[in-house]
Amino acid sequence: MMDFNKKRVLVTGANGFIGRSLCVTLKKRGHFVQGAVRNHVHDVSGVDECIPVEDINELTDWQQALAGVDTVIHLAARVHVMNDSAANPIEVFRKVNVLGTERLARMAAKAGVKRFIFISSVKVNGEGFRDCFGASRLAMTQGAYTEKDIPAPQDTYAVSKLEAENILKKVADETGLQVVVLRLPLVYGSGVKANFKSLIKLASSGLPLPFKGVNNRRSFLYIGNLADAISTCITHPLAAGETFMVSDGQDVSTPDLIKMIACAMKKKAVLFFFPLGILKMLCKITGKTEELEKLTGTLLVDSSKIRNLLGWKPPFTMEEGIKKTVKEIQ
Repeated sequence: MMDFNKKRVLVTGANGFIGRSLCVTLKKRGHFVQGAVRNHVHDVSGVDECIPVEDINELTDWQQALAGVDTVIHLAARVHVMNDSAANPIEVFRKVNVLGTERLARMAAKAGVKRFIFISSVKVNGEGFRDCFGASRLAMTQGAYTEKDIPAPQDTYAVSKLEAENILKKVADETGLQVVVLRLPLVYGSGVKANFKSLIKLASSGLPLPFKGVNNRRSFLYIGNLADAISTCITHPLAAGETFMVSDGQDVSTPDLIKMIACAMKKKAVLFFFPLGILKMLCKITGKTEELEKLTGTLLVDSSKIRNLLGWKPPFTMEEGIKKTVKEIQ
């Protein structure tokens, strides 16, 4: 007898940080996984079939990739504009994140795809609270972002993700395509790069770190929990047409995160207090102002909607996720 919970799934960006882990999870759960990858990629773990695609824009031909597909999981996106001299960066983001997403969604609907899961960002809601070095208790008690908040994107990337969400709602209304939007905080796990990887290296160095006075809270999402949430959204009937915030559900301060990472490495974190003004000045001189803001600010995500509506529960604690993440770096 056919198992209607097993789907033929197309994952865009299958060779990326999230895509590789997601494809392995989906294949283990019995789905047939088609991975859309750039032409030079020939093999991706967890993918039953790799399908090369050209650059993602309003003209991309998705016909081959969409053949027989029940569900599309759209991970691929432009996150940075590498050329700082770009005359109009928002148009560079829109070409991939908005026009490219609309093209894929409309071709998916035409091909008979039932559900389209779009990976968005908490940055659509805003950037959270900044400069929480010794923050007041009042700032600490302000609410987490929810799906009901009025979007307030602060940069061109976030604007493009919001525009993509809005265009998908229009496509859904016009075609009946079941759209699910997941807004994510910082995702960590095996293969993580950028700020989180840098923090792991700092925590493992044994050097004294100037973050003892940081009194912030941040939400994170382990890649294994994300894969499980996406898997739930593939088959759950109540996911259709919904937007969900997703997180581990364990909000931590930067000092506590550093201690957690150090503990996973069987090391001891050494933290000391350092005046914020001087730290800001040093970061400004070295061009690290944005990194400091992300490290010391508060950004909270309320994931109660997906838990209550879909009965989803993260299969991994944050401690477990951190241990799995640092294992490959040691």
